[in-house]
Amino acid sequence: MKKILIALLLAAAPIVSFAQPKPGELDQVLRQMDTASTKFKSAEADFQWDFYERVVKQTTSEHGSIYFKKNGANLEMGAKVNPPAAKFLSFKDGKLVVFDPNTKDLKVFASGKNRAQYESFLTLGFGGSGSELAKAWTVTYLGTEPLSDGSSTINTAKLDLVSKDANVRNMFTHITIWVDTNRGISLKQQFFTPSEDYRTTIYSNIRYNQPVNTKPFEYKK
Repeated sequence: MKKILIALLLAAAPIVSFAQPKPGELDQVLRQMDTASTKFKSAEADFQWDFYERVVKQTTSEHGSIYFKKNGANLEMGAKVNPPAAKFLSFKDGKLVVFDPNTKDLKVFASGKNRAQYESFLTLGFGGSGSELAKAWTVTYLGTEPLSDGSSTINTAKLDLVSKDANVRNMFTHITIWVDTNRGISLKQQFFTPSEDYRTTIYSNIRYNQPVNTKPFEYKK
């Protein structure tokens, strides 16, 4: 379980200012996410992953691209990480596949009865509803914050999430996401571990509800 969730997360802009939240605004944000979820069909984006390791006080960065598609109630995801640490990830039909083209190592994980939980991690980024978010996480609204999506500045809702599942909390003490509530898309995410390491993902050049060419995300053994 831990391996597949971490692999999924391997798959998630300067701060200018932020507005303090007011009573009742969290409910409004969650309702906006519910509405956005019904309109979400697909999204494709470029990303940067920054992983900070507290012990060595060092940050390593990776770049790549990712897509999400909804097929009815099912979610499909594909991601590719650029060289030198190249890898391909995909989630489809309840299976996560991780492929390393350098070593030709292929790992396949079946989500089984935990499929809904795995998809809840994926939809932290794209297309998840506010009501489903609140079922799986204790959500704290931290106000609004302007971030760039690569073409314009978006006034995002900043949400801090603590999982209601103890197993997940053993991996991540909390997760912070910055959401464009009109499109149901995260522009930024941070995952914090008990060891005080954290991963930051920044999405840019977002293509919303446009046809997705999945060919570049396919791996060859």
